[in-house]
Amino acid sequence: MTALRICFVGDSLINGTNDEEFQGWPGRLCAAECARGHELTYYNLGVRAETSEQIEMRWRAECEPRLLDIHPGALVFSFGVNDMAIENSGEVRVSRQRSLEVAKKMLGQAQQWKPTLWIGPVPVDETQQPFQSAPGVAYHFSTGRMAELCRDYETLAAEMGIPYLKLIEPLAGEKVWQESFRQGDGVHPAGPGYQLMADRISTWTAWRNWLD
Repeated sequence: MTALRICFVGDSLINGTNDEEFQGWPGRLCAAECARGHELTYYNLGVRAETSEQIEMRWRAECEPRLLDIHPGALVFSFGVNDMAIENSGEVRVSRQRSLEVAKKMLGQAQQWKPTLWIGPVPVDETQQPFQSAPGVAYHFSTGRMAELCRDYETLAAEMGIPYLKLIEPLAGEKVWQESFRQGDGVHPAGPGYQLMADRISTWTAWRNWLD
């Protein structure tokens, strides 16, 4: 049995937006591990629509009071989908180069502090684009743009020695993932999509090394 406190840091896909059970993949993942006998405390620090730049500004202040050094603690990051969204101006919200710079700084600080894992971006349903974020605010998400960023992230993670899970290509070919958008909004899957993510992460060697 492993006792561990984990902060899951990221955007709406960490938050679990559109999950009818309000768990997202972090909640589903940790519930399954607790059912196996592990003692986990999980903190969901996902904020909708946030880019890597916005996450970088808040993550440490939010994680420090939750991961006190007297308890075993760890960090899981997932971001980038919003970086590659094209907003009303016609430009991506954060350039690939800038996204890499932010990721390198943020995750470099994270891995020096606590054990850190990095979950890559996921595919969207491009038939439902653009995504209406708010009145007068629309974002166009593209799996292709995110796949390019994902390759950059994967290279950076290898250089930094941070375990990185690439999900965009495996999920794109999954029927369950595609069908989960029938109840989704084109960016956020319904519960079965989040469950698929949790299932894939639960068998990832880097995740299992934390618990087994």
